[in-house]
Amino acid sequence: MEEGNLNKKVLVAMSGGVDSSVAAFLLKEKARLNDEVGQGYDVSGAHMICWEGCDTNEDRRDAMRVAAKLDIPFHVFDFRKEYKERVFDYMVREYAAGRTPNPDVMCNSEIKFGIFLERAIEMGFDFIATGHYVKKEGTSLKIAKDLNKDQSYFLWRLDPEQISRALFPIGDYLKSEVREIAKNSGLVTADKKDSQGLCFVGKLDFQEFLREYIPKKEGSIVNSSGEVLGTHDGAHFFTPGQRHGIKLGGFAEPLYVAETDSRANTVVVAQGADDPVLYKKEIEITESNLPKNLPEKIFARIRYRQPLQPIHIEGPKVIFDSPQRGVAPGQSIVFYSGEDLLGGAVIK
Repeated sequence: MEEGNLNKKVLVAMSGGVDSSVAAFLLKEKARLNDEVGQGYDVSGAHMICWEGCDTNEDRRDAMRVAAKLDIPFHVFDFRKEYKERVFDYMVREYAAGRTPNPDVMCNSEIKFGIFLERAIEMGFDFIATGHYVKKEGTSLKIAKDLNKDQSYFLWRLDPEQISRALFPIGDYLKSEVREIAKNSGLVTADKKDSQGLCFVGKLDFQEFLREYIPKKEGSIVNSSGEVLGTHDGAHFFTPGQRHGIKLGGFAEPLYVAETDSRANTVVVAQGADDPVLYKKEIEITESNLPKNLPEKIFARIRYRQPLQPIHIEGPKVIFDSPQRGVAPGQSIVFYSGEDLLGGAVIK
């Protein structure tokens, strides 16, 4: 947790889960311990409504209960309009164009550390805090203590100003320790399951969800030789590396999406997870925010929790030491040096 940022007002983004609940608790506890010398944080909580139906859900009630338990002021922000424009519409546009976006990355930069931070500053807060598993050093981010929960991958778009205004109280804790703190503190979210699925929307059948917003368009499923194996209802509903949703039978090994072509509306599939057509050693990137002076040894991951892979960069190209499976245009590639998050880019 940050030191030296005392006597400051902090607004905690409280999702209604255990992580943000404990983030609020730790900040309030720091305030309590330092209260006699006037060095504690002035802590408030806030819950964001970002999707239709979320204004009366269990998460909001749980966030309110935790705020009441901690005896901190509680605010509710309605960001449904902004979320639709900045995250949801972006996601649909990307899929319709044949790319695989990462809405959670955009949600963090545009919502949690975007308009939520802006609203907090307007209200007189010095910092915002979240329940992300990540560590901060100055205006840079580092991998969290809990390597299985580290969320630095989703925060690569944050700029130094956003980072300077953010606190990450649980970055130095394991998930098991977070739950133990919640139990010992009597927080109602102590045993609550982690949320899954699209940011703020929750778990859903994503392909069926997309079909409500993007028109179907029948096309061919082919193998790497161009042989037609069957049909699909839209190349934009598929992403490289995907196994489920390919409705073809009669094959000895599972079929995986190797690549898609939205213009030709074709889906190329591979038989078995070891088919070479699934792998790429070189990729092009765009929208990079990497610093000019890079360390000699750089590592990267192309998906959340993937083990870090050694790479080197040549202009807009990233070259991996070993081929990578399921490289998807539109997804994020995030770069590291040791524990330090260097930045990221979008796979082109």
